[in-house]
Amino acid sequence: MLNNTGKLAGKTLFITGASRGIGKAIALKAAKDGANIVVAAKTADPHPKLPGTIYSAAKEIEAAGGKALPCVVDVRDESSIANAVNDAVKAFGGIDILINNASAISLTPTQHTDMKRYDLMHGINTRGTFLVSKLCLPYLLKSKNAHILNISPPLNMNPIWFKNHVAYTMAKYGMSMCVLGMAEEFRGDKVAVNALWPRTAILTAAMEMLAGGQSEAARMSRKPDIMADAAYAILTRDSGSFTGNFAIDDEVLAAEGITNMDSYAIDPSNKDNLMPDFFLDVPPETIIKEHIQKPAAASAGGAGGEVGKVFKAIEANLSEELVAKVNAIYQFNVSGAEEGQWFLDLKTGKGSVGQGPSTNADATLSMNSKHFADMFAGI
Repeated sequence: MLNNTGKLAGKTLFITGASRGIGKAIALKAAKDGANIVVAAKTADPHPKLPGTIYSAAKEIEAAGGKALPCVVDVRDESSIANAVNDAVKAFGGIDILINNASAISLTPTQHTDMKRYDLMHGINTRGTFLVSKLCLPYLLKSKNAHILNISPPLNMNPIWFKNHVAYTMAKYGMSMCVLGMAEEFRGDKVAVNALWPRTAILTAAMEMLAGGQSEAARMSRKPDIMADAAYAILTRDSGSFTGNFAIDDEVLAAEGITNMDSYAIDPSNKDNLMPDFFLDVPPETIIKEHIQKPAAASAGGAGGEVGKVFKAIEANLSEELVAKVNAIYQFNVSGAEEGQWFLDLKTGKGSVGQGPSTNADATLSMNSKHFADMFAGI
């Protein structure tokens, strides 16, 4: 866990979606420093399925050592945002940090995405992030160490992240495009604009519903605390020098000297089998090294050489569990002494490998056979 340093004492954070989940975790982390937190969220009355309201979150923030201002905010409604911003300035004298955390999700393909749901995602994720940023900026520009932090992913153009839920991906990437553009727009004003995204699934109320129950979700998730600690590390950095970054939670913490992430796992016994989050490609060499102990002596499909040995080792360790975790097909175009094409199907059945091209590859990697053998050395 990352220790608090007191650097956010007296700072005012405007956090959307702060009544629960990652937003509330970031609020509580900052509250330990004695920060002022604007809890900007829609939930004023208890939700039948989701725990927490802006008022219950405010009580927790104050118990942790901070000051709280609960505000009913719909990020699609300009007037409600403007009112909350004005109330924040009246209560605390300004705004130093904005966390754009509010988000809507629907993992549906094109023909199963109704336009009401499409508009909701784009209205909250993209438009809401832009609008809240716009209305907070006059005050952020007056702060000595201003930060905007969007809870959004790197802009990964791999088609695998578009084909099954293009509407959601577009909406979420809209938040990231705000980072890309605003970081450059306000670089000279020393207003830092960054994105933060988790390496693995994070156990939140939304995650529980998507995973079909807390026990199953918990087994493959980390606590929101890892995002709170990573956000704290970013927000306490110099806004004039750290901007325009698409940060991943564990990488941020590693830069702070925290390399053991075991304490963040909900189920420590399953810490090595966590679900990767959306939009982060897991390199095939990482997948293979994690699941294969050593190469077999025989060659795959009758092919000889070191490349064949590697694929034979892969084939011996394929499983339905690995297929469910990865859900992708890779094609390898190998040049050099062992020139040829190979595929690794981690999407169908129990998985398969073979020689020849794949017509449905999600990613294609080209490399020399020597480099290929070196990459997988020691598996």
